[in-house]
Amino acid sequence: MRRSFFWFAAGIWSLSGFPAMALEFTADQLTKIDGRTHKAFIYYRDQMWRIEHHSMGPVNVSIVRKDKQVVWLLLSRMKHFKTVPYDPEQDLRVTETLEGEISRQEIGTEVREGHPTVLYEVTTQQGELVESYYQWVATDIHFPMKLAKKDGSWIVEYQHVKLRSVSDYLFNLPVNFQPLEEFQRDVPKDASQQGM
Repeated sequence: MRRSFFWFAAGIWSLSGFPAMALEFTADQLTKIDGRTHKAFIYYRDQMWRIEHHSMGPVNVSIVRKDKQVVWLLLSRMKHFKTVPYDPEQDLRVTETLEGEISRQEIGTEVREGHPTVLYEVTTQQGELVESYYQWVATDIHFPMKLAKKDGSWIVEYQHVKLRSVSDYLFNLPVNFQPLEEFQRDVPKDASQQGM
């Protein structure tokens, strides 16, 4: 009797409109834009994600906090950060459906990274802009392993995807980092003009 009550309650709960479990994962991300490849490691939880960049440059970590509408760019060598506004263009497209999707056609199947995937041609519309993509969705983990614009100008691919919980501390500013704005304010005016 108890067992049937449990399954009945679980069935009612699943139909009651409670939100699904949050998507949490880690993965290697390869992005190719106009022939240039960028590598990064991603920690992701629905409203926030951390990107550890593998490319050379002053910013080696970006923390996107969609819940706070900000992005923190960490300059680890200097122990400073810069805060910039969140832009919806920065969203990672890691859901099975794309925003503004108006059509989806199955093309075939393929195994990627050991996961069985279905390849789709997907068309989206944002206002007057209509775009077409190829999307490889892993059927075992319900995750888009690869997304490419149909014209080949933009591709993002995920490797070594692990669905697992991700610690809160990865999405917070390190305690010993200072705002870059304060650092720039403290620089003497004549020091900023040296070397001109």
